[in-house]
Amino acid sequence: MRSLYWITAIALFAISVAAQAERIKDIASVAGVRANQLVGYGLVVGLDGTGDQTTQSPFTVQSFNSMLKQFGITVPEGARMQMKNVAAVMVQAELPAFAKPGQTLDITVSSISNAKSLRGGSLLMTPLKGLDGKVYAVAQGNLVVGGLSATGADGSRITVNVPSAGRIPGGALVERMVETNFTAGQPIVFNLNRADFTTANRLAQAINKFLGPDTARPLDAVSVMVDSPQNPAQRVDFIAMLENLEVTPGEEAARVIINSRTGTIVVGKNVRVSPVAVTHGSLTVTVAESLTVSQPNPLGQGTTVVVPSTNITAEEKTNPMFKFAPGASLDDIVRSVNNVGASPSDLMAILEALKQAGALKAELVVI
Repeated sequence: MRSLYWITAIALFAISVAAQAERIKDIASVAGVRANQLVGYGLVVGLDGTGDQTTQSPFTVQSFNSMLKQFGITVPEGARMQMKNVAAVMVQAELPAFAKPGQTLDITVSSISNAKSLRGGSLLMTPLKGLDGKVYAVAQGNLVVGGLSATGADGSRITVNVPSAGRIPGGALVERMVETNFTAGQPIVFNLNRADFTTANRLAQAINKFLGPDTARPLDAVSVMVDSPQNPAQRVDFIAMLENLEVTPGEEAARVIINSRTGTIVVGKNVRVSPVAVTHGSLTVTVAESLTVSQPNPLGQGTTVVVPSTNITAEEKTNPMFKFAPGASLDDIVRSVNNVGASPSDLMAILEALKQAGALKAELVVI
């Protein structure tokens, strides 16, 4: 019944909340103004014996030897190094739009071999590259690790969270800017976060009402092109004004979302049901196995044997039939299902049957 309560609460919330006006900056983004992913390979040193097992990760030794060569130190060939305080890692960062050289980025450091923990380690200088292979930032610093791992003498071990990954706030310095066409004087294009023709049309209408006719033109269900000033300084003021305009987004298409793994069911506001009658029964078959002992006649000279005994029972629950009136709303659906006492799994079966019968006027999405 608790699951049904949550289904009811979510559904009634969808009914009670009408479409509200939202700022353009909350429902759309400016084309070309985007972040870029950076990645790098490096070494974490200073670990307390929790680094890579070098016999199983030879690339850690190879990377360490290459680093030593840069400082004029040559390791003899054939030397078997056991570096328990070093770990090979991958470093990830996100370069924001318009990031300038000298600004800092937060980075995530993750072990790529068999290091037990990165706690207490320091990342050595690591170049971070973009998809084009160019270096855009350089990372270095002491790790903050939220995980914890401890091992006993008898081999027992306890792990809290994930000790093989950590973060360094402000651990990377930007070295190169990403070129954008923001200052090229081209028209500005707003891209909606969710594709919708109605919302795109309303966004263009709101801008035209504010700036004048034919200033904004919807290109498709996602993009709206806006004529803008050529001067870069004026373009900043221009976008600052536009992104604070309010637009009422179009209502979402009728959908029923089912998560079969968790039993979560979300019914959209615009879901409707055609006239239909529904009943959902449950047949339970129980098979019980038992053993009985069969003893022979005292004078029969037989042997005692064990005889299996099977008892099969079938029980079918009788659930009432409920009927949906023409154009039944979300409130009617929830009320009918709750009255019949259907569980989330029963409700999934009912919704699927309604869809197959053509009575559910919505898209059924199973995730």
